[in-house]
Amino acid sequence: MSAEVIDGKAFAATLRVRVAEFAATFEQSAGRKAGLAVVLVGDDPASRVYVASKGKATLECGMNSFEHKLPDDTDQATLMALVDRLNADPLVDGILVQLPLPKHLDEQAVVERISPDKDVDGLTPISTGRLVLGLPGLVPCTPLGSLMLLKDRLGSLSGLDAVVIGRSILVGKPMAQLLLAESCTVTIAHSRTKNLPEVVKRADIVVAAVGRPEMVKGNWIKPGATVIDVGINRLPPEEGSSKGRLVGDVDFAEAMAVASAVTPVPGGVGPMTIAVLLRNALVAAHRNAAVALADGAI
Repeated sequence: MSAEVIDGKAFAATLRVRVAEFAATFEQSAGRKAGLAVVLVGDDPASRVYVASKGKATLECGMNSFEHKLPDDTDQATLMALVDRLNADPLVDGILVQLPLPKHLDEQAVVERISPDKDVDGLTPISTGRLVLGLPGLVPCTPLGSLMLLKDRLGSLSGLDAVVIGRSILVGKPMAQLLLAESCTVTIAHSRTKNLPEVVKRADIVVAAVGRPEMVKGNWIKPGATVIDVGINRLPPEEGSSKGRLVGDVDFAEAMAVASAVTPVPGGVGPMTIAVLLRNALVAAHRNAAVALADGAI
């Protein structure tokens, strides 16, 4: 048996097309384009590339992109003042502060300063509370993208046994809440979970977000399970190569021999993150402009 490879790249492309269609409709209704502001502090190469790709994707979907690039030595007061201005700007529907920030800045304070109605990363305490309470709000992009892939593959998730490996606020905890909302029976596992392979083995759905390359082996996986690999790790380069290959938290080859479907790395969950970011910005735009949008439309 060989599992199906879940094509996150193709799903993300379809989602972007849908976002672009709704963005055009929103512009007609609101008399303006939806707007996403991204704040980058410092000159980290990876963050710079990521911010550029977000800006390009935003424009391609027919939304306005507002990029704010600040020097590495920006102080806390300056950054907070910028967030305040973006909160008050009626043309900005979503605010994303690229993390991590330079070490001298209080990251949590900056995140908490973002208006929950513009919190496209879904990381403010109010956004988190809304998710836990089942209230409308903006949800972290990677978990929501993972849920979209699961529902596209499985349809209803009601009654399924799900194990989330990892308890971060970025992925593990919101992923568990999203699965609970779909009526799954959810276990959050982590580095201190006893008998972790046995815990994972009982799951119909496995979401791996622990940051350890190829940790989840084939013999951990229940035959026929669906596996979502959120991890992205670069292995040391092999002899004669300048770059190590990218792998997830799941041993892909072993999982493919046991599971019914597996996301690859790269090309699985990764492309969904920016696509869902664009989706979140557009959902925020509809709410901020009081333009009706049916639940689940995007």
